Amino acid sequence: MAYDDPQTATPWTHRVAHGVKAFATAESSGAAALVAAVLAALVWCSIDAPGYESFWSTSASVAAGGHHLAEPLRVWVNSGLMTLFFLVVGLEARREFDLGDLRERRRFVLPCAAGLAGMAVPVLIYLLVLGGGDSAWGMVMSTDTALALGLLSVVGRRLPDRLRIFLVTVFVVDDVVALLIVTIAYTDEVSVRPLVVALVALGLVGVVRRVANRPLLVPVLLLCVTWVALLRSGVDPIVLGLVVGLATSAYAPSRDDLEQASSLFLGFREQPTPELARAANVGVIRSVSTNALLQSRLQPWTGYVVVPLFALANAGISLDPTFLRSALSHSLVWAIVAAYVVGKPIGVVGASWLVERMTGGSVRPAVGWTGVLGSGTLAGIGFTLSFIVADITLAGPRLAEAKLGVLLAALLSTAVSVVVFARTSRWTEVRRARALIGDATPLEDLCSEVDPDHDHVRGSATALVTLVEYGDLECPYCGRAESVVRELLRDTDLRYVWRHLPLTDVHPHAQLAAEASEAAGAQGRFWEMHDRLIDHQDQLEPRDLLDHARALGLDVDRFKDDLVEHRHAARVARDVESADLSTVAGTPTFFINGRRHHGSFNLESLSAAIDEARARTLLEASPPVPDAPA
Repeated sequence: MAYDDPQTATPWTHRVAHGVKAFATAESSGAAALVAAVLAALVWCSIDAPGYESFWSTSASVAAGGHHLAEPLRVWVNSGLMTLFFLVVGLEARREFDLGDLRERRRFVLPCAAGLAGMAVPVLIYLLVLGGGDSAWGMVMSTDTALALGLLSVVGRRLPDRLRIFLVTVFVVDDVVALLIVTIAYTDEVSVRPLVVALVALGLVGVVRRVANRPLLVPVLLLCVTWVALLRSGVDPIVLGLVVGLATSAYAPSRDDLEQASSLFLGFREQPTPELARAANVGVIRSVSTNALLQSRLQPWTGYVVVPLFALANAGISLDPTFLRSALSHSLVWAIVAAYVVGKPIGVVGASWLVERMTGGSVRPAVGWTGVLGSGTLAGIGFTLSFIVADITLAGPRLAEAKLGVLLAALLSTAVSVVVFARTSRWTEVRRARALIGDATPLEDLCSEVDPDHDHVRGSATALVTLVEYGDLECPYCGRAESVVRELLRDTDLRYVWRHLPLTDVHPHAQLAAEASEAAGAQGRFWEMHDRLIDHQDQLEPRDLLDHARALGLDVDRFKDDLVEHRHAARVARDVESADLSTVAGTPTFFINGRRHHGSFNLESLSAAIDEARARTLLEASPPVPDAPA
């Protein structure tokens, strides 16, 4: 997993995987491991197919008290470790509903329709090619989110983040619904007693979660009981991961929670007792959502261990010429290829177009039509659920043929995606923006619009892009970000706005420093004082502030009176209030044309986001063209 550099990450996003970009980055870094595992499985099985099957059929057991559970290694991987993978999928889905674009529920209509159609059309094509009546139709429903997003980051490094967000929303629907269908359609017999035990244990987890200061071991043990009971009941326990993920809410840390956590830590710093250490630890953890904590801890494991291990256990087929000739002459392989390579794009693009037409354009894709098409072609990369369903429904040569079909479909879908996205590199900026970004209005995260009469603004008043920073003049992260901001301001088409957010619980000089900058602003020297204070964060004592005022040639008596009487405290408080309205809790926090910038604030990351915002603004200013899939 690619972690943010602590020198260029906001304090809390450095610790917590945040947003669709962090998720995509984690999956991209694990894509190589997944591909390597697939190749290793193919080589292993081609060299020693009996040994490959024998190894993964080896029984492994767990015993506790008088209870004993023995399953083949492949079952432990497919139904055990993959529960963690679908937990991450559920967590990401919930994050999108709580913090992402789907918090405006009507925006869920189109990705939901695209996801459902992207499942139904491939199934229909699969059954049509085979003449109907095949029980393994569930193989062609689901997209492998991890692999698809990983490959997107490889083949589309210059693609806008909006495309990744659209992909995640569509894939989340795909994953959730497909897993539920597989759980229902491919469960032959259900044992009632273990299922009741599982439901009771899961209900107790919900009760225990509401108990303050509960031991972590209690809900973990209850979830283990739920998993074993589901396995005994005949229901594939991977659904447990999805349910738990969807039930785990996501929220941004509030400033009150962070201040309380910092207060508890300072208490421990003064009296380092075990009791205060526990209280500080609980306070810090409580300030960050369980959803974010679990994603942060599980993504590296699912990306680097779980999914590659699943591939190693399931992707093995013998690639001898005799088998390949036989498999490629059978319709099963081509039914899977047609379903994924043709059916997925038709379903995603067709449903998106239909929803836009039926709503009169009030609901439209969050990306352009080339972005929608590319999402559809990437959706043709199936893997995890495809292999799970194949393993349930098929055996012998047909199972091997199905695996070949899934792998071949993934390879062809990747190639088509490369072609779809590569052709946009030769287009003009406006045409490329229209094709990839589209003209749907993005959600605004900044609640208080920029007011040139009130805000402190640098740069051109007619700039296409506005960068707003909530900062603390004593914050070391703001100090590190300042060099990036100054480099960005070399761009003459950028307007930069500074808003105060003094974190007084950790930076005791921040409030007075903010007031000092405003006192200098009252004498027409705000930016000179701002720059001087951010460059000398170790010199913010009252006497230092007076020295800065003298160095800038200010009326020092007036400046001192302003500080003593706190004449500009209300001006700082207005910025703090606007930060609260936009749920800003830490510094620095950036907004680009009203959209919150998540993750690293290094030059590359901010420049890419600014370029995307500029492209969208140019697109909005350009003459409209008829809406049609491109």
